[in-house]
Amino acid sequence: MSLPLSIPLWLPAAAAFLGLFLPGALSRVLTILGATGTFAWAIWAIADFDRGSGKLQDLTDEVWIKQLGIHYKLGIDGLNLFLIGLAAFIFLICLVWAAFKEWEHANQFFFFFGLAESAVLGALMAQDLALFVLFFDLMLLPFLFLTGIWGPAATRVPAITKLFIYTLVGSLLMLAAAIATGVLASNQAGTDLSFAFSDLAKTAPALGKGTQEWIFLCFAAAFWVKMPAFPVHGWMPDGYKNMPLPVLAVFSAVLSKVAAYGFLRAVLPLFPDAAAHFQDLMLVLALGSILYGSAMAFTTTDSRLVLGYSSIAQLGFITLGVFSLSDDGANGAILQSVNHGLVVAPAFIIVSYLGQRAGGSEDLRDMGGIAFRAPVLATLFLIVAFANLAMPGSSNFVGEFLILLGVFHSKLVIASIAFVGVGMAAVYSLRLFIRAMHNRVGPEVESRDISFREGIVLVPCVLVILFFALYPQLALHKGEKAITQSVAPAAVATGDPALANLPDIKVIK
Repeated sequence: MSLPLSIPLWLPAAAAFLGLFLPGALSRVLTILGATGTFAWAIWAIADFDRGSGKLQDLTDEVWIKQLGIHYKLGIDGLNLFLIGLAAFIFLICLVWAAFKEWEHANQFFFFFGLAESAVLGALMAQDLALFVLFFDLMLLPFLFLTGIWGPAATRVPAITKLFIYTLVGSLLMLAAAIATGVLASNQAGTDLSFAFSDLAKTAPALGKGTQEWIFLCFAAAFWVKMPAFPVHGWMPDGYKNMPLPVLAVFSAVLSKVAAYGFLRAVLPLFPDAAAHFQDLMLVLALGSILYGSAMAFTTTDSRLVLGYSSIAQLGFITLGVFSLSDDGANGAILQSVNHGLVVAPAFIIVSYLGQRAGGSEDLRDMGGIAFRAPVLATLFLIVAFANLAMPGSSNFVGEFLILLGVFHSKLVIASIAFVGVGMAAVYSLRLFIRAMHNRVGPEVESRDISFREGIVLVPCVLVILFFALYPQLALHKGEKAITQSVAPAAVATGDPALANLPDIKVIK
């Protein structure tokens, strides 16, 4: 008997809400227990998932607002299964990490953390477009509070103001596009108003080409801002420098992937003609993110921004895979979304540990010289760095290989230029490791190895990275069928025999 999805979805927020009324230590414990319950369910869901069905599993479908055709509809399939697992794992790790720190108004801090987890899980589980938009916007609000209250006092207000303005514009565009999709699709098909993805998949692709195109651009702008991606990443430097590190680790590892996931869940199946029309534009923008993010990552000395700009580059690769409009590229995009989340979160954890050893500075120029005095920390950091640069043998290598293979099928020139980004990733990843662990000892660096408490947070992340390096097929096999169905309509709409006639692609009618 399967567990109703509402239970693991709302468990973190419910536990964190109850924690508001408990003393600080008990509040932390209860919030962590809620996240642990959701993570345990995620492991069970992955193990129990039937990859051969090709249908939504553990489906919850209740009419929520009948007059507006909005359903409280939740489900899991190959598209969201491992992203849900990623979110549950990263939130649990970062909650444990945060629990070891002292926070002013700790109960409220952990409440917003738990609410953020439920909002992210809701966006990933939602099978109704209106519900997806609601959760997509809700998941940002806790991070505005977490940054605005617990960020550095001198700069946090300008940072959240910029973040709010950018994301508000994107959210308004997405809301308008979602309403237009439901109303126009139902009017054209002569059916009752419905925002369920399963219903829109039958009606939205019949919308006129011009209608599809402006709706597509609204969704793309919203997702592009949230990732963030070049050239609408202007909020990123201030936002990354002002978020508390446990909050930033979750934001970078998980929230950006929800935006990339939105393309596969909502955009490609519903607007295949527009996706095919704007394929070249999206690939060029993705390529711009790869090159710009990589170049910036090896020119800055702020360790947070090194990871921030490298994330822009990696999200460029993920978008490249999505808009290759091939099953290889899309499979690689989902795998790389999981891989990047598993790598960037421990990278921020390591940045925090190194900053503590460098007198509180997170600048690479103040670090260095502790590799031989802290061999365990150096080894764990090296594993994370090698995974980030997609070292052959890592799961990141498999993800990037599939992405480039998918792009190679359709856009040879784009694929050839993207290979430059692979080499640039090696530069900024190795530069981060060498500057932080080798060279001269920084003026205030304290040379000590990883402690037991620090290991509790970091070691599980590295073990999961190693697991997926040995067995990336787990994510590929369980997600393959749903991902192929998602990209199939857009692939056929391109009219490109290299995509439309691939044997694994079947158009769902």
